[in-house]
Amino acid sequence: MRRKDREIADFEGIVKIIDGCDILRIGLSDGDTPYIVPVNFGYTADGGQICFFVHGAAAGRKYELMKRNGVCSFEADIPLKMETTKGRSVTMRYKSVMGRAKIVFLEGEEKERAMSEVIMARYELTKNFDYDRSALEHTAVAMLKVTEITAKANL
Repeated sequence: MRRKDREIADFEGIVKIIDGCDILRIGLSDGDTPYIVPVNFGYTADGGQICFFVHGAAAGRKYELMKRNGVCSFEADIPLKMETTKGRSVTMRYKSVMGRAKIVFLEGEEKERAMSEVIMARYELTKNFDYDRSALEHTAVAMLKVTEITAKANL
């Protein structure tokens, strides 16, 4: 990281940024071309380990690339505001996290628990929503086990 003065290194600070993000962008390798997908997510942060949980159709480009490669990059951010500064420059105030993760697809009870207790529970609108669990049959739920993470803020 070039700007060490903007680095957020403590685990609690990193988790606080993640908690304020609505969308996680995952970067997947598609041959010579990166493929970036914005997704809703849930997460856990236990014992210094962060895991993101995402879901989607158990078919299609995103699913196939996740299955084929088994790893991804990720990024999430909180844009705060654009600001002019002394000396006639412009800067963006923000908080962000980025890194790499290993992709593990969940099945059975783990899959249902991740969907209900992590992903759905994260959002106010869906945390008590009685969704159609039969849809899980055609839904892929993946855990992105973070292997590297950095966080940065320009406040």
